[in-house]
Amino acid sequence: MSDLQQRIEVLYRSDLRGSALLIICLWATILFVLFMTWPYIPHAGIKAVVAIAAAAVLIFNTAAILAMVKHYKEDKDFIYGLDIKNADASRNRQS
Repeated sequence: MSDLQQRIEVLYRSDLRGSALLIICLWATILFVLFMTWPYIPHAGIKAVVAIAAAAVLIFNTAAILAMVKHYKEDKDFIYGLDIKNADASRNRQS
């Protein structure tokens, strides 16, 4: 594996870890808020609306993050290759 390919893989894996962390934080935050506010919601109809809205936020945001990761995997040579080339050029200008 070439040096460029190794660097691309490192960046991609870093983005995978970051995406997983974002999904975990998203779910933890939404569920925490839902459970902490649940006792203060007086009406069963409002509870249903809040639960459906929370589920929608979780589903759509998780799907969006997973779609982003899929796109990164499909085009990682192009995406990360540009990042690496620009970072190298910037570092060379500063030297």
